[in-house]
Amino acid sequence: MNSAAPTADNAAFCADLARSHDFPRYAATLMVPAAERRALLALYAFNVEIVRVRDLVSQPLPGEIRLQWWTDMLSGHAHGSVEANPVAAELLRAIRDFDLPVEPLSLLADEHQFDLYNDPMPTMTALEGYLAATCSSLFTLAARIMAPPSEAAEHVARHAGLAQGIVQVIANLPRDAARRQLFLPQQILASHGCLMEDVFAGKESVNLTAVLDQLISEAQQHLATALSLLAEVPPSARPAFLPLSQARADLKRLSLPGRNPFALQPASRLRSLWTLWRASRSREFTK
Repeated sequence: MNSAAPTADNAAFCADLARSHDFPRYAATLMVPAAERRALLALYAFNVEIVRVRDLVSQPLPGEIRLQWWTDMLSGHAHGSVEANPVAAELLRAIRDFDLPVEPLSLLADEHQFDLYNDPMPTMTALEGYLAATCSSLFTLAARIMAPPSEAAEHVARHAGLAQGIVQVIANLPRDAARRQLFLPQQILASHGCLMEDVFAGKESVNLTAVLDQLISEAQQHLATALSLLAEVPPSARPAFLPLSQARADLKRLSLPGRNPFALQPASRLRSLWTLWRASRSREFTK
């Protein structure tokens, strides 16, 4: 009984962390069986821990140390008790129970080192590489929790992650610009005559609109590809892609004419829950 209590506490901690910081992914787990849900929450809580490192440190070095702890933990060389960290304990349990590969998890943590610095994202190719190692990887791992690995699921995961990631880049522009961080590719900014300093200053312009329109078009293409290929994924794995329904709703909202790109417009939790529930009942994600 005593050993069961800490593991239950760990699971609850991961659920609370995901619910507080990544509600759409948390809500998507409500539509899956308990065992898979617990593993998904461990995966998403791990992602939250990695993503929010930038918000918890004031200098890159402490952030590097935090991220290194996670890569050391995944390689079995963590300093201190891993069991004392509820997210680490739950993630290791998910890795063991669902035979998850460790390398993509380590790569996800490594890739987020980019977040610690204010270096500009140079090209669209660089952004796609970053999103493939982060957002796409999460979809791939989630699919492996729901069903045996398949090429079809990995193919969908790549496009799903690119679509979702680009949507997040657009949605997070107000926050990123305020701290002089830019995930909009420098190559695309230059092609439309959009200056980085204007973005940092929060200036709306036709040039910035053209940049965002191009990114929206890229996201729409990846979204359409992912959804068109979803029918080839085993039905048991499709719930892993439910967060894609939220990305679709967000993309529609971000594409509205006249929208101020520097105004934070997060979707309400109730609307997100409704979007994901409807998707979980649709043929698209079930049959």
